[in-house]
Amino acid sequence: MNKSSISSVLRRLKLLYFADLARFYLEKLRNKKANAVFRKNNPDVQLPPDYLMYESFQLNYEKYYTGSIDTAKWLVEHLSKYKKPGHLKILDWGCGPGRVIRHLPEILGDGCEYYGTDYNPKSIQWCSDNLKNISFNLNSLEADLPYPNDFFDFVYGLSIFTHLSEEMHYWWIKELLRTLKHDGILFLTTQGDNFKIKLTQAELEKYERGELVVRGKVKEGHRTYSAFHPEEFMRRLFCNVEVLEHITSKPLKGSYLPQDVWMVRKK
Repeated sequence: MNKSSISSVLRRLKLLYFADLARFYLEKLRNKKANAVFRKNNPDVQLPPDYLMYESFQLNYEKYYTGSIDTAKWLVEHLSKYKKPGHLKILDWGCGPGRVIRHLPEILGDGCEYYGTDYNPKSIQWCSDNLKNISFNLNSLEADLPYPNDFFDFVYGLSIFTHLSEEMHYWWIKELLRTLKHDGILFLTTQGDNFKIKLTQAELEKYERGELVVRGKVKEGHRTYSAFHPEEFMRRLFCNVEVLEHITSKPLKGSYLPQDVWMVRKK
């Protein structure tokens, strides 16, 4: 039985969350020595509680903190293609415990305004208590943000659509575009063609028809809730915006599967 089949059985039996929790403790044990070294060498670095870190990324302090600096720089490189540095209002949609947004003030400077929003109250509380010069907001799973129309220059969501139902895709794209200024940029990552190897035969057939594949039967928004995005579906989702870039990077041997990058501009 392959991993996809095991996952399907665990979902059906409503045991997937418990299996993922067991994986969390295994990862905590596996990274114990390396994380202790990072703590010793970086005593001033504020890190969120282990489970918040695991839920939003993975449980290796070095990769979480130092690797996320590289992610923030990568994000800014993409943004710089379409927006000049200056006074920008930037939103991290689904910020979790601030893995990426925490680094942007140092990279882009104090001239920008930084915002983060997430549906996890523990993540937002930790961010509000520990990350300065960033405005954080607790949102619900429903697509309803407290920001005005035409407010942001740049909104990004890293692996957020990967944990939402098809209905929520359409509600959230409408809400995110509402908050974007005219010519504002939306940057999203999704589980595209690189992830076809993870699909069951039935899921693959659905994916090849251009339909969103959703693995639910767990709490929507949680890391165990997973969606896979064929290009055809994403282009239907983006029917009212200008698609600037769709990037599918080739996987590196022995590395993680890279998600697709979608950059769109509000007309």
